[in-house]
Amino acid sequence: MFQSFAATTSPDQGPPRLAALRAEIAATGLAGFLVPRADAHQGEYVAPRDERLSWLTGFTGSAGFCAVLPGVVGVFIDGRYRLQVRAQVDTAHFTPVHWPETRLEDWLIEELPQGGVVGYDPWLHTSAEITRLEAALRDHQITLRPVGNLVDEIWEDQPDRPAGAALAYPAALAGRTSAEKRAEIATILTEAGEAAAVLTLPDSIAWLLNIRGSDLSHLPVAQGFAVIGAGGHVTLYSDPAKFEGLDPDADITLRDWSDFETDLATLSGPVRVDGATAPHRVRRVLEEAGTAIADGSDPCILPKARKTPAEIAATRSAHLRDGAAMARFLHWFDENAPSGSLTEIDCVCALEGFRAATGALKDISFDTIAGAGPNGAIVHYRVTEDTNAPLLPGQLFLIDSGAQYEDGTTDITRTLPVGMVGAEECTAFTQVLQGMIAIHRARFPKGIAGRDLDALARAPLWAAGRDFDHGTGHGVGVYLSVHEGPQRLARTGLVPLEPGMILSNEPGYYREGAFGIRIENLVVVAEAPDLPGADAARDMLCFETLSFAPIDRRLIDCNLLNRLELDWLNTYHAQVAARIGPLLDGSAAMWLTRATAPL
Repeated sequence: MFQSFAATTSPDQGPPRLAALRAEIAATGLAGFLVPRADAHQGEYVAPRDERLSWLTGFTGSAGFCAVLPGVVGVFIDGRYRLQVRAQVDTAHFTPVHWPETRLEDWLIEELPQGGVVGYDPWLHTSAEITRLEAALRDHQITLRPVGNLVDEIWEDQPDRPAGAALAYPAALAGRTSAEKRAEIATILTEAGEAAAVLTLPDSIAWLLNIRGSDLSHLPVAQGFAVIGAGGHVTLYSDPAKFEGLDPDADITLRDWSDFETDLATLSGPVRVDGATAPHRVRRVLEEAGTAIADGSDPCILPKARKTPAEIAATRSAHLRDGAAMARFLHWFDENAPSGSLTEIDCVCALEGFRAATGALKDISFDTIAGAGPNGAIVHYRVTEDTNAPLLPGQLFLIDSGAQYEDGTTDITRTLPVGMVGAEECTAFTQVLQGMIAIHRARFPKGIAGRDLDALARAPLWAAGRDFDHGTGHGVGVYLSVHEGPQRLARTGLVPLEPGMILSNEPGYYREGAFGIRIENLVVVAEAPDLPGADAARDMLCFETLSFAPIDRRLIDCNLLNRLELDWLNTYHAQVAARIGPLLDGSAAMWLTRATAPL
């Protein structure tokens, strides 16, 4: 099993660790200290040694941060984690704060009316974040001071940095060689008049060098930093031993982690630094050395997001394989759920088992979210041995899962009935389905960003006075991160969508203490086919479906669907039957025929 069900934190661990941290803060002469979820690479997944936020507070969500002051500790979490945080932290010592509704700078101003000095680790915060905070706090006598990491000072058994082996990624799957990618990035830098770019995102480095790694669970990267020059030469900073199994390349130099800061100070400018992703310490080192800095996004992010035809073909294959595993699971679920003997962990184990049986599973792409009844309302619920709930008749069961295969990364969510469920659940499910269908059917001009489409998925819920507190969709990599930027379907999705970008389409609805609903497929942006009478001068885009698995027909109120929505659903299920059916046999194949019958 790739997924563990052990509870990694407990609320009672927080108070004594907080007391030790406050003593360290006082000894350093500070009024407070910031503890982010992020590591130096600003990724969603962090190594055990970088789990500082969960070690201190007990909160294990993939996003958030806390601010520790003498009289109060704020744990800042977004809408996905507002139920989870209350279950995981000692709320007598840690106060959940709704973010981004409450900004850190506003909270600090209110909690430090006399001002003070707040410390932060400059390797764990971006320049954009620090610059914004400093500007907001300047007139309130609150100063931010870069210091060593005070959590590390008190974490006696902190794990070591990961040292997993790096692996070559086939150019046939990537669609381009590393040399071709490096040449493209070099051209971008040259045309911008920049001498080099600093890369701090491990998935950017993995994409650029056509490598994968094993430093993190669920995300196949080798952690490191890199500098690429305008001539295409790359210097990679990590543990050189991790790369011993790779063929040497004269245009790639391996250096130790410890050389990174020293080498930064010797670079000739202008050097591109992504203020939204690079540690603030990178900027400080360059500024102290007098090196000209060019502010710009990581030059690998957009090329990585625009998948090559080879990557799209590979990920289609991965999704068919995964769809068959998902169909086997759904068949298994229907056979076993009526008995009343299933638990959330049973379902997670069964689904991972069906994926493992393909012989191609490298890892899961995230810990499976498997929530029965009220647990389904916890958007990023992670079942443990302590929380493992039975699936009871009349409940909804939400299962959000994904896999890492060498040829693609998958992410799919289905909501299932345990026996007969109420009319209210079916109405909400159908409204969520209508929003999902609206995204699938969307045609839009080139230049449209995710923020322009997000409302399509919400409109049926809005009409009923409902909504969901997460984005409609996130970008997805190919055997890389299941959460990839810059593309997204959300109010924050400002980057225009381009052909080759893979995204999730996952509207939902959550009723605290009762149930959660989410339906998710992955899609890829494609050129839209011409329509009779359309403006020939206007280039249009659409979404091609990648995920194929039945959507539970028992939860659909057909009276709420219009003819176009019903046609889409029946066409989709016909595609599921045609593409997944040949991969199944026996009772699973017969089940699929029933599950995809037209409505």
